[in-house]
Amino acid sequence: MAKAAKKATKKAAPKAAKKQSASKKSASKTSSKSASKKAAPKKAASKKAAPKKAAPKKAAPKKSASKKAAGKKSARKPNAAFMAPLSVSNELAEVVGSKPLPRTEIVKKIWEYIRKNNLQDSKNRRMINTDAKMKPAFGGKSQISMFEIGGYVQKNVKK
Repeated sequence: MAKAAKKATKKAAPKAAKKQSASKKSASKTSSKSASKKAAPKKAASKKAAPKKAAPKKAAPKKSASKKAAGKKSARKPNAAFMAPLSVSNELAEVVGSKPLPRTEIVKKIWEYIRKNNLQDSKNRRMINTDAKMKPAFGGKSQISMFEIGGYVQKNVKK
């Protein structure tokens, strides 16, 4: 038990010393501040404002540098599943072609066809007006949303 008491006093002693030294420092700072304020209050105010502005500017470049370094370390690798060629159904083959293509290329070809034939709705640009070639591939609908294209592509391709 005597050892535990000694350890407790050893831990308490440095804390008390830190508190005393901190109170001495703050007391000396306040006395020097009050003296400088009396001598030239305008200069002291301008000096205080300048360091505050400079500190955030220095911190900002460090953050951006760390983000750039993190980006270089984890370079993204393309997923091979997206690049796997998929066979296209007969209905979609009229729009895209009969060759097996990756899903990304199929969507690109559909958009090329839409732009080439001016099938995007003029009032609501999110909607696509399907023509005779596209209707069977897109569920027989006369108009579909651009967000539905991926779903219809999924229904019309096989691995």
